[in-house]
Amino acid sequence: MGTAASAPVEKPQHITVEFDVSCSIPVEEIVAISEQAGRAIMEIYNSADHGVEMKGDESPLTKADTESNRIICEGLQRVSPHVPIISEENKTLPHSIRKNYQYCWVVDPLDGTKEFIKRNGEFTVMIGLVQGSTAVLGVVHVPVSGKTYYAVAGKGAYVRDAAGSTQQVRAKEFAVSDPGLVLVGSTSHANPTNNTAMKDFVELFDSPQFSSYGSSLKLLMVAEGTAHVYPRLAPTMEWDSAAADIIVKEAGDVVLQAGRITGKGELLEDWKDVLMKELPMEYNKEDLLNPCFVVFGKRRT
Repeated sequence: MGTAASAPVEKPQHITVEFDVSCSIPVEEIVAISEQAGRAIMEIYNSADHGVEMKGDESPLTKADTESNRIICEGLQRVSPHVPIISEENKTLPHSIRKNYQYCWVVDPLDGTKEFIKRNGEFTVMIGLVQGSTAVLGVVHVPVSGKTYYAVAGKGAYVRDAAGSTQQVRAKEFAVSDPGLVLVGSTSHANPTNNTAMKDFVELFDSPQFSSYGSSLKLLMVAEGTAHVYPRLAPTMEWDSAAADIIVKEAGDVVLQAGRITGKGELLEDWKDVLMKELPMEYNKEDLLNPCFVVFGKRRT
């Protein structure tokens, strides 16, 4: 007995399935990954051969960058296989793919490679988690001192020393008009003596003290109150700030945009005008180049 032929139907369009994924990641696991990477970095740091080579953008790459990146990426894939990773040492996917990320890791496996090569100890391991365009978790490990700073949005900022003692990180309150404020800048980049924008910024303060340090240590200094302000009016990438950004915020400080800049250091906007808008930093942008930014401790109004 035959069957009746079905009438043809139009092909369904745009059928989707919607679901939410709930996941918790213990911060201690991310801390452990950063510390494992730090140990690998120190082993290479204390060796005779750092394996230095130059990348296409003329920035240095060492065996420590590569090994730290391997450890971090393998660790993050183990604890959160569903969360993509943006790392300085990985190939960057196009924004057409990245724009759909709900969460992503933003990693600098060795922040301060130039300082590492100079053997001045001023380098860090940075692992940040971004939700949408906002940093919501940050872990920054300092291999030479053994300190690890970490924070989660809404849950405070903390630092653990090499002996395992943990303290909460809190901002130091000050007024921008106070004399003798401590400003920090980059060891390997522009300082007030050779950068017009930086010179103009520093001149806004009353008898400031200016010190130079490498890597994300400058953001951490503002977070824990050993410095009051960190102006960065020179190029950086998102992985240079994401992890420390949330630590700074949870300590009671702010990281504010100060105008777009090119990779060669050409200012595209007036930093003063943009800074007045008090705009927070954003991550996983189409262009992973950061704008200029200024880190302020807890300002009295």
